[in-house]
Amino acid sequence: MQAIKKDIQDRKDIHLLVDSFYNKVNNDTLLSPVFNEKAGVSWEKHLPIMYDFWSTMLLGDKSYRGNPFMKHIPLPINKVHFEKWLSLFLATVDEHFTGETAEEAKTRARNIAGVFQYKLEHIHAGNPQF
Repeated sequence: MQAIKKDIQDRKDIHLLVDSFYNKVNNDTLLSPVFNEKAGVSWEKHLPIMYDFWSTMLLGDKSYRGNPFMKHIPLPINKVHFEKWLSLFLATVDEHFTGETAEEAKTRARNIAGVFQYKLEHIHAGNPQF
């Protein structure tokens, strides 16, 4: 019998979302090298930042301060990477949650992926107007 899913309600839920998502990322042959080799992510530092980011986005707790886009500029990523990132994120939300905030998480992830991809394409094409 499948467990009944609930909506994202608190930081405990954010931790589950973020940890589950990045577990998928670390097991993905396309994304894992970007995070671990190219970006050299320190997971002990990165995960708490992501907890704050998604708590700010979804719970309104204003714990995140920063500019996530800037860290992506030097990375060798393109549309394929964003599609995979988004696919894993959406699957993670659907795997664990259902409800209004879960839908908001998916909408925000789609928007983030779209905006980052658009900006990076322009920057890499020599149009650094962002």
